[in-house]
Amino acid sequence: MLRIRPWIYRLTFWLLLLSAVVLGAQASSIYLKAWLAQVLIANAWQQSLTSGQPAKPWPWADTWPVAAIHWSALAEPLYVMNAAGGEGLAFGPALVEGSPQPEQGGDIVIGGHRDTHFRGLQTLKAGDLIELTDQRGRHHHYRVSRIHIVDSSKDPLIPANRNGLTLITCYPFEALIPGGPLRYVVEAVNVAV
Repeated sequence: MLRIRPWIYRLTFWLLLLSAVVLGAQASSIYLKAWLAQVLIANAWQQSLTSGQPAKPWPWADTWPVAAIHWSALAEPLYVMNAAGGEGLAFGPALVEGSPQPEQGGDIVIGGHRDTHFRGLQTLKAGDLIELTDQRGRHHHYRVSRIHIVDSSKDPLIPANRNGLTLITCYPFEALIPGGPLRYVVEAVNVAV
């Protein structure tokens, strides 16, 4: 009969415990980085409001907040990053290329990931109010006028010649494979409040 020595049980236990700790630390580091990034972005936003100049959330960042957006279903405002490139969208919704800055007026177009920052778009309904704060601290108000699904391979995503706000994310929200052609588009018109 094969007899296993007690030290092998102890060694196995400690190796399994160490593996669990290492894997748990790796998994939690992702959430820690995401939380820390949002804290740094919020600080950069406050610096931008105070100075009137763009402030990077960390020295090597290639993106910075240019606006804050909020609607009733959000607990906290979302910070809109300056460009919808790789790093910008990783940390929040971002201005789509060619979109004017929020303080410039025109049709402001903001894109975001459906499974993170813009998951809350599905809570918006026609008539809801959206508030956008620009880098000068001015509040711009928009009322949702239309929500629709667009096949981006066939139809334009952005309405032409309007003074409003367009929010875009991938659709459907629960898709297992990201990157299909469908987009969830929220159009809102500028209103005085």
